[in-house]
Amino acid sequence: MATNARPKTHLALFFISLFVCFFHGKSSSWLNSEENEDVVMVQTRPQESHGRCDFSVGKWVYDQSYPLYDSNCPYLSTAVTCQRNGRPDSGYEKWKWKPNGCSLPRFDALKFLGKMRRKRIMLVGDSIMRNQWESLVCLVQGVIPTGHKKVTYSGLSMAFHALDFETSIEFSWAPLLVELKKGPQNKRVLHLDMIEENARYWRGVDVLVFDSAHWWTHSDQWSSWDYYMEGKSLYKNMNPMIAYQKGLTTWAKWVDLNLDPRKTRVIFRSMSPRHNRDNGWKCYNQKSPLAFFSHPHVPEQVLVLQGVLRRMRFPVYLHDITTMSAFRRDGHPSVYRRALNQADRQHPREFSSDCSHWCLPGVPDIWNEMLSALL
Repeated sequence: MATNARPKTHLALFFISLFVCFFHGKSSSWLNSEENEDVVMVQTRPQESHGRCDFSVGKWVYDQSYPLYDSNCPYLSTAVTCQRNGRPDSGYEKWKWKPNGCSLPRFDALKFLGKMRRKRIMLVGDSIMRNQWESLVCLVQGVIPTGHKKVTYSGLSMAFHALDFETSIEFSWAPLLVELKKGPQNKRVLHLDMIEENARYWRGVDVLVFDSAHWWTHSDQWSSWDYYMEGKSLYKNMNPMIAYQKGLTTWAKWVDLNLDPRKTRVIFRSMSPRHNRDNGWKCYNQKSPLAFFSHPHVPEQVLVLQGVLRRMRFPVYLHDITTMSAFRRDGHPSVYRRALNQADRQHPREFSSDCSHWCLPGVPDIWNEMLSALL
């Protein structure tokens, strides 16, 4: 089922024209909840004209049979267990995605484990990829008896093992994909052309799912590095999207040189949108998806990613979740990123609001239904 991410020439012209129309300002900062921005992203690529189903175009449909697990799943981190943290509504858990013209199969844990028997699947990226990893583990773990599953940790990486299936569902922390190192005077240096320190963990994996976008566009106050480095050249400033393109190109070259498409499936998940106007309060107290977009636009990161994937020899599937997730301003933890007691709930605006990550159960469960269908 997987489609190659290389669009035809007319699609390339389409994206170039969109780029000219939409991008004259500086790049948005993704995880800075102090910035007064509203990131609303829609239509990250035109609907595909061939016969295969395009999961990225559709609508959210309320379904009482969801969620597929509850927030008592033992593998969830506190920051995403919105129900346990006191969120009073639960409707955000009950929306499923209905693609136009086809259906998205409900996640079947035993079927997924059967497909992954004696295989390793690894999700590589940032904290939102960790969000998706926790979702996938919770979707799967309920059908495995106690004593037949375990989680192992190695530094910032972790793996869920379904012992009877000889399957591991792994997460590898690499938010920039390329290497971030300490340099002279303890300065943090982002090496745009070095990746092996992270990539050594990706070898021998059967299914690799990547994401990388959020950290590249942090504003200066939230930036994770002091300098960029390429070859022997050190740069204090660089356009974030040029840096992103250089980093992704290093990743793409590594994949082309080191992986065999007959042995390894590679999927790149598009960036997850945030809803962050009014100092992080855009998503607070939202109880239903957006019905439409007033200002649809294409995120610059998607254009960069499309361009890099188009030049690759290795067939990488672009898993487009940006549009569908942009509707879901109701799905973020907001103030329920931590447990609030009764007194706290009287003054919720005294606490920081997370409009970037996702409550679980919630939106990433649907990303994983798509992932399962793609496999």
